[in-house]
This record gives sequence, C-alpha cells and structure tokens, in this order.
Amino acid sequence: MKKKATSTQNSPTLLSGGNPQISKGDGDDVVQQYINAMPLWKRDHGRWIDDMITATVPNVRKAVRWNTPFYGIADQGWFLGFHCFNRYVKVTFLNGASLEPQPPIESKDAKVRYMHLHENEVPDRETFVHWLEQAAKLPGDPLF
Repeated sequence: MKKKATSTQNSPTLLSGGNPQISKGDGDDVVQQYINAMPLWKRDHGRWIDDMITATVPNVRKAVRWNTPFYGIADQGWFLGFHCFNRYVKVTFLNGASLEPQPPIESKDAKVRYMHLHENEVPDRETFVHWLEQAAKLPGDPLF
C-alpha cells in the first residue's frame, strides 16, 4: 500500500518516503527547488551532494526528472542522481560499477552502484569526491 502524498501550503508535495514532487526541468534552479523541499536532515545531505558535485565537476549539467535530481556532462550523459527514502538518501552512480573502489551497494543493473546516506551520518568526503572525479570522465547514461 502506498503512503498518501502530503503537502503544506506553498510547499511541494512529499511523496512516500519523503521524496519531493518537483516538476521536471533543467538547470540549477529546479535542482535547488528539489533540495529546498527535501525534509529535515535529508536536506542537509542534498545540499552536501550538490555542493560536492558543483565544486568537483566544472560545467556540470543539472536536471530534475521523475522527482530526482540528475547530474551530467553535456554530450556525455548523466553520471549521478539522488532520491529520498524514509531512512536514507539514495545516491545513484549510473556508471558506478566502473568506479574504483565501487560504491558499496549493488543494483539489478550491472552498471549502477549506490550509496545510502542516513540521518546523523557524515559522508566520506574524500571517497565521494574521488568517485565524482571518475564518474564525470566516463561515458554517462543518456536517460532522457
């Protein structure tokens, strides 16, 4: 059974798991709308992810599709997205199986790997930046 979507006046609807429902769009503004709508501690993780990507990957391309922010390189494809769940923020490395070391969580898709960021967890900045540097250089997923 799906949880009912909720919203407050002047704020985006939160879908099950607390994921913000944001209209699709391209650019930093729509990604910032998503991050600002993330609930509670998840917002801090969203800001951290976005800050790390922006600082590490020059000319990163940003978009929101399927209520998920995506990051990529023009003419190369998308390398990362993230999404809110009840107990964590799932970071998806679309080419994660090619990263060294691989992000810790396997996917049904052999190319994809995940990491989960939980409440009160401090992500390993050095490893995350290392993954970003690698992922941005690899062919990405065209997705859309």
